[in-house]
Amino acid sequence: MDPAKIWSLNYNLLMSVISGVSPDIAGLGLDTKELFVLTQVEEHPYPAELAATLSMPKPTVTVYVKRLEAAGFLRREIDAEDLRRHRLQVTPAGRKVAAKGLAMLSEAFGARLGRLSAAEQTELRSLLEKLS
Repeated sequence: MDPAKIWSLNYNLLMSVISGVSPDIAGLGLDTKELFVLTQVEEHPYPAELAATLSMPKPTVTVYVKRLEAAGFLRREIDAEDLRRHRLQVTPAGRKVAAKGLAMLSEAFGARLGRLSAAEQTELRSLLEKLS
């Protein structure tokens, strides 16, 4: 068994799915990384927390947040509990575009999963849960 080969196969699969839907996601006014940022904001509403969760440098998250804010998908507001911090809020337009983008990714990944039997899909899920 070669762990590096397994990692590489997993990475190539995910990147292939993402690359395949990137043009469609771009049609929504997002790039895929912005979609990932947008989908994590409700659970992680502070930029530093978001950067840590997504394993992205803080300046990169700041750039994405500014773009998402300019597009009307995010709102930045002062945190009422700590006036030094900004809290991010997904707008209704942001929720709509995030749902569409996730549906595109889900459909593309679902097509790949369709190559597996139902039992294999269940086993894959179980194995991934063990690894997570």
